[in-house]
Amino acid sequence: MAKLTLFCHSSIKISGEKEIYIDPYKINENYNDADYIFCTHSHYDHFSKEDIEKVKNSNTKIITVKSSEEEAEKLVGKENILIVEPKKEYTIDNLQFKTLPAYNENKQFHQKENNWVGFIIEFEGIKYYIAGDTDDLEELHNIKCDIALIPIGGTYTMDYKEAANFANNISAKIVIPTHYGLIVGDKKDAIKFKELVENKEVNILI
Repeated sequence: MAKLTLFCHSSIKISGEKEIYIDPYKINENYNDADYIFCTHSHYDHFSKEDIEKVKNSNTKIITVKSSEEEAEKLVGKENILIVEPKKEYTIDNLQFKTLPAYNENKQFHQKENNWVGFIIEFEGIKYYIAGDTDDLEELHNIKCDIALIPIGGTYTMDYKEAANFANNISAKIVIPTHYGLIVGDKKDAIKFKELVENKEVNILI
C-alpha cells in the first residue's frame, strides 16, 4: 500500500511505485524524487518554486492551474506540465485523477472565477481527495473517496467546525485535517475537528 506523508500545512507526499507531491511547501531536504507534482493553486504556500526545486528532477511532471503555468514552464519545461481546470477527468501516463472546484463563498482569497482546484487522485487502488483551499461547498458533498485531506485552519479556508460538517457530508473512510499549524490554526483545531467528525477515522498527522 502507498505511504502518505503530511509534511506540514497542505504539503503532502504519496509514495509507492511513483512519488507524488501535492502543494510541496517548507520541504526541509532535497529529495528530488518527484514523478508528479500537483499544485491546487498559485498562492506561495501551495505553488512554492523553492520547494518544487527540492523535489523535482529531470523527469518530473507538474499538474497545476492556469495562473501557475508560466512559472511551471520555467521549472520543468512546457512539455512536462499539464494545466487543469475544475470538474474534469484526466489521465497522465497511467495516473487517473479528477479535479473539483475549490473556492471561498464569503471570502475573497480564493475566488470561484480563478478556476482553482482540488484533486481526487486514484493511486494503487486508493482514492485520495485533496481539497485545496476551499470552503464547505454544497456542490462537493457528493464526493466519494477513501482518504480525504481537508483544510481546517479558518481565515482562508474552512474553520474546524465547517470542516467537520464538510467531512460529515462526504463519503470517505479516513479524514486527515490540513492547512493549520504554520500560517493559521493550530493542533487544538485538529483535536476539536476530530471530536466533531462522525463515523469516520480521523488521523491527525501534524
